[in-house]
Amino acid sequence: MRMTLRLDLPREAGSVPTVRRMLRSALAVLQVDRGSQDDLEIAITEACSNVVRHAGGAETFEVCLDVAEKHCSIDVRDTGDGFDPEAVGPAGPASESGRGLALIKALGENVRMHSTPRRGSLIHFEKSFA
Repeated sequence: MRMTLRLDLPREAGSVPTVRRMLRSALAVLQVDRGSQDDLEIAITEACSNVVRHAGGAETFEVCLDVAEKHCSIDVRDTGDGFDPEAVGPAGPASESGRGLALIKALGENVRMHSTPRRGSLIHFEKSFA
């Protein structure tokens, strides 16, 4: 079985739990192990929260989930101001921000980030299941 979902959401804080619930439901239907579910929920929360906080100029954003029995692929895309993925450094231990991309990289696989000034950003990550 495979599920593909595409969500167009307003760039507001209330969209983040909506995305998380949709992902959790899809993973539960496919009986994905709890550890992988938790990793993906954290990663997608961070990706969507970054859009809400930092994608100036965008009114909406898009989340694409492709979930199968052994693999999940997620794209989070916005049309905001963009950012330089190379300029985002690791957050210090006392920092309350800047950890999102590091968490996504730590919890996901095949993480790719692409951003174009004034055209938006894409964060792509995947996870394979046992």
